[in-house]
Amino acid sequence: MNWSRLYGARTLTSLAAAVFVVLAWATAAQAADAVFPVGSRVGLVPAPGMSPSANFVGFEDADNSTVVLVAAFPAEAFSALDKSMVPGALSKQGIDKREPMAVAGVTGFLLTGKQTVEATDYRKWMLVAPVGGVTALVTVRAPEQNKKYTDQMVRTMLATVAVRPSVPDAERLSLLPFKVGDLAGFRIDDVLPGRALMLVDAPTGDAGKPPQNGNNVAAGQPIDARFLIAALPGGPTEAKDDDNFARVTFDQIGGITDVRIQDAEPLRIGNQSGYETLAKAKDAQGTDLMVVQWLRFGTGGYMQMIGISHADLWPGMLMRLRKIRDSINTE
Repeated sequence: MNWSRLYGARTLTSLAAAVFVVLAWATAAQAADAVFPVGSRVGLVPAPGMSPSANFVGFEDADNSTVVLVAAFPAEAFSALDKSMVPGALSKQGIDKREPMAVAGVTGFLLTGKQTVEATDYRKWMLVAPVGGVTALVTVRAPEQNKKYTDQMVRTMLATVAVRPSVPDAERLSLLPFKVGDLAGFRIDDVLPGRALMLVDAPTGDAGKPPQNGNNVAAGQPIDARFLIAALPGGPTEAKDDDNFARVTFDQIGGITDVRIQDAEPLRIGNQSGYETLAKAKDAQGTDLMVVQWLRFGTGGYMQMIGISHADLWPGMLMRLRKIRDSINTE
């Protein structure tokens, strides 16, 4: 049969070009380095037209209303997800098929189906895989009527999923609405994007290097001190309310008992009004602790800084906590 006469030379040329682009990208994807969204340990080689999103953790092709969402869960979560994420349990999300899928030398599973959202029909792929010490969850959603992202293209993209050992500290700090100029020897334990930073003072891992588990502190590692820095909405409306506001927020600090307030007074922090509360306390095991809360009031919000340290380390630790506090810039 003369295929050129049946489809037309121009159609065949366009089809051949499209196939060439997909095949060329698939070959390059196998050798290319994965792209990691800011703050994410999970990344992949995005398909042509995809770029990291500024609106969520993942990638998007806004012109074609197609998104890729990436997330990392603890390694032990895979077993539970393996048992619970089955087509029957996910029917409301449009999932109707499950199959094994190899990724980075391990076997995960791929869920596929269709879903209607706000009168638009979407094709959906969900990959779950135990990769790099975490459970990677990658979801792709593309409009049914848009055929740019074929099933084969999406599968090729998902096959490139990779996990990096950790997220660079500078990258994690960039997710916060404030800047910390001096960590004073503390290490980053966790970051809540757009909201809070948890710092710890703890021994380093083997050979003086932080454990490569995604965070800088291994589970069960002894910790001498913690420092929470959070940017929060609200705050007292008048200066006369600062004392009561500080008392209420301090009473909400968890994990401490037998609290004895040593000092509570207003002070200036970074050229803004603030409040300091200092107390002795104990933890659940009866260890003597020292606790400080600093509140820094601004327009439309406030910063809460909570430092908790073993009491026998307090004099030197307080100096370091103050150093961090005074290096914070909200501009």
